[in-house]
Amino acid sequence: MVDRSVLEVANLTRRFKGDGGVSDVSLTVQAGERVALLGHNGAGKSTLMKGILGLLPIDRGRVLIAGHAIGSAAARAAVAYLPEAVAFHPALTGREQLRLFAKLARVHRKEADDLLDHVGLGHAADRRIGTYSKGMRQRLGMAQVFLGKPALALLDEPTSGLDPIARHDLYTLIDGLAAQGTGVMIASHALTEIEARTDRIAILRRGALVADAPLPTLFARAGLPIRIRVEAPGDAGALFARFGGQRINGARVEFAVTPDKKMARLAEVTALGAEVADMEIIPPSLEDLYRHYSQQESSA
Repeated sequence: MVDRSVLEVANLTRRFKGDGGVSDVSLTVQAGERVALLGHNGAGKSTLMKGILGLLPIDRGRVLIAGHAIGSAAARAAVAYLPEAVAFHPALTGREQLRLFAKLARVHRKEADDLLDHVGLGHAADRRIGTYSKGMRQRLGMAQVFLGKPALALLDEPTSGLDPIARHDLYTLIDGLAAQGTGVMIASHALTEIEARTDRIAILRRGALVADAPLPTLFARAGLPIRIRVEAPGDAGALFARFGGQRINGARVEFAVTPDKKMARLAEVTALGAEVADMEIIPPSLEDLYRHYSQQESSA
């Protein structure tokens, strides 16, 4: 990953009458970095993206895309966007549609043709888009994002409505986009697929940025409890009396410990020898982390 900012957002504010919008949001995206933008419905993810794109006027703040002010021709040329509800003309073929985008972007049509193969649509390039599945339309959208090797790509719920295989394939394309040096921001609420696919997590709550750091850093700051599940050879009554927590199916006990107490508790369990048949350590999940930070009021 190149240490170069392709997106700089400083104190961006866009409020709507009544409620909604974003307030005083500041963040950056580096070249080749994959940043997940998380938040519940109405948290401000789409508003932030549209403000960055210049599709919504902002009340206050500054946004630079590859060093250029939003709204400028240079900024528009440096950014690509994939909306959640991607739509193309159903009567056009995939090749015709992408060549049209290439012409608008002043990119040679050969790049468009090569990209169709790259995203796995070479076999369907001359079929009408109206016959494409949701996954195929998302692949076409990703091909459009790749055009011209943009400095920044904003992807709004890119895997919404896709089956697990199509989701995996799309994230492989996103990884390739970052590998070519494009900074990628992915707005999503699909927590399970984000964890291993991004370099940093940013969380919005009611329009405010409440967390922005790599995942290990956020876990360390949160200090969330770790669950330890211990199984006895027979009845777990003695284990329950010693460790507390909750009993599971008579033979197992599960209890929580804070990170600083984990090693001491594990030593206690292992010292019991034959009184323990098995042990499982369950770390906090990304969902636990998201729940923790989405309840915070200020940036973490």
